[in-house]
Amino acid sequence: MKNISILILYILFSFYAFLNAQSIITTKHNLSVSSTGTIKATSESEICIFCHTPHNSSPRAPLWNKNSSGTTYILYNSSTLDAVPGQPDGSSILCLSCHDGTIALGEVISRTTPIDMTGVMPSKSNLTTDLSNDHPISFTYDAALAAVDGQLKTPPLNSMAILDYNSKLQCTSCHDPHKEINPKFLRASIEFSDLCFLCHDRTYWNNSTHKTSTKTWNGSGTNPWAHLESAYATVSQNACANCHNPHNADGKLRLLKSNLEENNCLDCHNGNIANKNIQAELSKTYKHDVYNYSIVHDPTESTSVTTKHVECQDCHNPHASNSTIATAPSVNGFNKGVSGINQAGNPVNPATNTYEICYKCHAGNSWSPSPSLPRLIVQNNVRLEFEPSNPSFHPIAGPRNNSEITSNLISPNTASTVLYCTSCHASNNSNGPAGPHGSIYPQILKLQYETADYTVESAQAYALCYSCHNRNNIINDINTFKEHRLHIVEENTPCSVCHDAHGISSTQGNSTNNSNLINFRTDVVTPSSNGRLKYEDTGTNRGRCYLRCHGENHRPESY
Repeated sequence: MKNISILILYILFSFYAFLNAQSIITTKHNLSVSSTGTIKATSESEICIFCHTPHNSSPRAPLWNKNSSGTTYILYNSSTLDAVPGQPDGSSILCLSCHDGTIALGEVISRTTPIDMTGVMPSKSNLTTDLSNDHPISFTYDAALAAVDGQLKTPPLNSMAILDYNSKLQCTSCHDPHKEINPKFLRASIEFSDLCFLCHDRTYWNNSTHKTSTKTWNGSGTNPWAHLESAYATVSQNACANCHNPHNADGKLRLLKSNLEENNCLDCHNGNIANKNIQAELSKTYKHDVYNYSIVHDPTESTSVTTKHVECQDCHNPHASNSTIATAPSVNGFNKGVSGINQAGNPVNPATNTYEICYKCHAGNSWSPSPSLPRLIVQNNVRLEFEPSNPSFHPIAGPRNNSEITSNLISPNTASTVLYCTSCHASNNSNGPAGPHGSIYPQILKLQYETADYTVESAQAYALCYSCHNRNNIINDINTFKEHRLHIVEENTPCSVCHDAHGISSTQGNSTNNSNLINFRTDVVTPSSNGRLKYEDTGTNRGRCYLRCHGENHRPESY
């Protein structure tokens, strides 16, 4: 009997606690003198009076006890916003009568003098009249909006997400002002962004690392969750809040926690949460310099980047990125869900091959990087250089078409091997992050590739070439051009004097003159005394050169 009595008392106590949790009495919205909060009246004992009055109320329902400031609010806007927000109305304008900072908390209609208050509203609770950095409100949320947006759930929504009687999303869609079952009066938990996903339906999200990662902050450097009043321990738990802030966001466009795009990524991808330190790579001499641009990238920009810039988001989709590994040329998980230009020059979204992402910037844009070395055939469109119908090319968009080169490839490379751009352009740190973030070598190369004339041949000087091509065979003329040793070892002629690493476009070169990546450097090689500058392929490992180089005059020289 004693145990039963204890159980009954426990149940009653739990029920009382539950009821109390459903009451405004124990929340910060109890502004009366009985409040346990720091902001409260000095003597006023009524609780509801701060918002409601039974007589002589404002015309605004429900029996509202505060005047509107009559202000015109600055509204949220961005290129990705499909909704049409208007000036705050409905319940939102009621919330703002306290939360825009224009009317004192104790200033109510039913009192001739303001209620005396103590304490100051925290800055995070004061949204001000500038709502451009807050989640949009007072817009119609219906099936038409969901269809146009493509990333929103179609009404009717989960019962925890409340639209008003005009089918508008208001402050009260996320917040229940009378109950604080979840912190900040939220209608659902923000853990795993449960609240966000009552409305939002992001493509790819369920398999993304930002949804699944159990990584925690190691306590070093800047706290990546400093923008949150209370953060969870893992990336997965914080979910959307890793990058976004629904109120008073520094990055107004898309409510990002930082106005500087890269800062939304690098406070985690600096080795303090993510395994790889991307920030360290971006501090190297040669890099994709994300720090050099601000508010230029836009998610709706043309698939081909027309205004010069580079940001993390140009290559990575934070809602889609994951650790899945693919086989060249297919897109790896960390580049999933990103737009590109395909080999035919057409926009694709999403890209299916990694090189298509590179082509957004490196396929002949007016500001595409110029060739690093002066060439007989001048090219700056890598899409054309890698075209599989070319006289010769490195196999990015398809396997090789030249058997002469494949006889000296190092395993596992074969004639059918296809490479990623990142097979050459990547971190110089073998344990560093994949991708062309930064390197100590020019052109963001992962290994040394000397181009200075008269470079002394060594395994290190041409480490990039020798990572795939058999050095012993090349410098000893085994199964290859019979005077590689003469040129590279004895004459100290770098590989780049004769070979153009990407390839030679079929619109500029031909199979006779430009096989084997032959495209002479014009700062080293000049026309022969008979005025000719060209190479002719005369068979396997054989050729004929017309040129002048290192004092030698070939008119022609056959090999």
